Amino acid sequence: MHNAAPPLDIVHNLDQHRFETTVDGMHGEAMYQRLGNTLHLVHTEVAPALEGRGIAGALVEAMLDYAAASGFKVIPQCSYVRAWMRRHPETQALLAPGARV
Repeated sequence: MHNAAPPLDIVHNLDQHRFETTVDGMHGEAMYQRLGNTLHLVHTEVAPALEGRGIAGALVEAMLDYAAASGFKVIPQCSYVRAWMRRHPETQALLAPGARV
C-alpha cells in the first residue's frame, strides 16, 4: 500500500543507468546495469533524512515498470530491491531465470 506522500518527480537518467529523484533538496537513486535483455538492479540509496517516506520503493517501482515495459528481465543484486520484491510478489514475474528475491 502506498503512503500519502505527494507524487515524486522520478527521472530515468538513461546515460547513468539510474532512476533518480530530489526531495527537499536531497537526492535518491536506484541504479542498474543492463546486460543484453537483463537489468541487474545493483543499488538503491536515499538520503538518511528521507528514509521511511516510500521514496526508495517508488524508485524501485519505476525501475521495475521500465523493465516490464521494455521486455527486460531483472536480477535484483541490491538487498533493498530483493526485500521490496518479496513484499510485492506481483513483480516476481520479472525475475530472470535463476534469480531469487
